[in-house]
Amino acid sequence: MRPFVLRFQEIHPSQLSLVGGKGLNLGMLSHMAGIRVPEGFCVTTEAYKETVGDNETLHALLNRLNSLTVDDPDQARDISRQIRQTILALEIPPSVAEAVSRHVALLGEHHAYAVRSSATAEDLPHASFAGQQDTYLNIIGTDAILEHIRKCWASLFSDRAVIYRMQNGFDHGNVLISVIVQRMVFPHASGVLFTADPVTSNRKIITIDASFGLGEAIVSGLVSPDNYKVKEEQILEKNIATKKAAIYGREEGGTATEEIGLERQHTQALTDPQIVQLARIGRMIEACFGCPQDIEWCLVEDAFYIVQSRPITTLYPIPEADDQANRVYVSVGHQQMMTDAMKPLGLSFYLLITPAPMRVAGGRLFVDISQMRGHS
Repeated sequence: MRPFVLRFQEIHPSQLSLVGGKGLNLGMLSHMAGIRVPEGFCVTTEAYKETVGDNETLHALLNRLNSLTVDDPDQARDISRQIRQTILALEIPPSVAEAVSRHVALLGEHHAYAVRSSATAEDLPHASFAGQQDTYLNIIGTDAILEHIRKCWASLFSDRAVIYRMQNGFDHGNVLISVIVQRMVFPHASGVLFTADPVTSNRKIITIDASFGLGEAIVSGLVSPDNYKVKEEQILEKNIATKKAAIYGREEGGTATEEIGLERQHTQALTDPQIVQLARIGRMIEACFGCPQDIEWCLVEDAFYIVQSRPITTLYPIPEADDQANRVYVSVGHQQMMTDAMKPLGLSFYLLITPAPMRVAGGRLFVDISQMRGHS
């Protein structure tokens, strides 16, 4: 029988279908030397399937939803709402509840936890689904955790998640959901790190957004964060934002927004040594996953904790090279006004018949002209 719960350290790279993209990445991070990940576990997709079972109402609604397209947004929203209501009304089977309760007890029943969704079509190299499912912070008590697990399951059918799946060609019935239960850390500062500049696509520049308190202040748009740019452990640029508020966890559970005093509003959220240290951690994680990463981090008592890492899916692919030299590529297709991507057979054929230094990226051919010299 496949497990209902897996600790991060028990997650294997082949278990995407059990723990979803976010859970799989946390499992990989927890095995990395020098990377701190708050303790936690995944309530697997098997637990979701066990709870949903053969519920006739739910499956009938799913069939109706799968018959719709992006041209039917009103119907999609109505059916999605009915699916969420159906899932929230389901009773969690005793076998699932007992497995969750046992793992919460091992980590500490009186601790606060983040309860976060991790869908199987999430944090993938070609589609991030970032922000499509729900996250709940500072949840205390086993009963409250179980309640929010059910809410995460229901968020698989939020309006934005359903429309996004329609746009990207995912079958609603084939997408499953796991839930991450992770001990809260209460940071001095937190934010997001991109191991490639998301604006210029420069893979050599790390971009860090940072603010005080929990990262939810940045995600929700409550504050404009500091922005730091780093290249080869050298800080290139710092833009210090006016940070008027921060979100912190409350002792009784949940979160609260607090105003920041005038004397701190223009203070760097991270010191220069911390910026360089965090950039170094980012490069370690990028090397582990093998592609540019979008990383969520927290700073607790001068120690960085990583709470999420996923591929940056918005970067245009570039031809692979064996060194770090600067290169210039010319698109063959664009020269001939053939802007669409080519089929694999066509790419293979061109690579066989040309002596030119051709490279492939994004389904297109490029000529490496880095070594060419001008002629009069």
